[in-house]
Amino acid sequence: MSTFTFQNILAWQKAHEFTRLVYLITKHFPEDERFGLTSQFRRAAVSIGANIAEGYKKLSKADKLRFMNISEGSMAECMNYIILSNDLKYISEEEYIMLSTSIANAGRLLTAYCNGIINNNAIK
Repeated sequence: MSTFTFQNILAWQKAHEFTRLVYLITKHFPEDERFGLTSQFRRAAVSIGANIAEGYKKLSKADKLRFMNISEGSMAECMNYIILSNDLKYISEEEYIMLSTSIANAGRLLTAYCNGIINNNAIK
């Protein structure tokens, strides 16, 4: 039996790092954003890794790619929240760069993983 799990997927690892960073940074958002931007940002960030994990277990290529596409959509949503957070001055320029770089890295790896699925090179 293989011990390879979704946790071995580099795209998932980078998405998980991004999510942890989002939680760390949004901890300092204004209290009145707790049920607004903070909640939306965190949910979208969590969705990235969760959909990679769920898609990993799907048997068909089409199902796998559908979940990876949902992750890509959540990444775009998070990029919108990064820009908005910066515009509202909820994050510093350094945090903006950290978040933008982190999500871009996860996105590149997710694209590579999707290409592996398409070309039958991805594990499982």
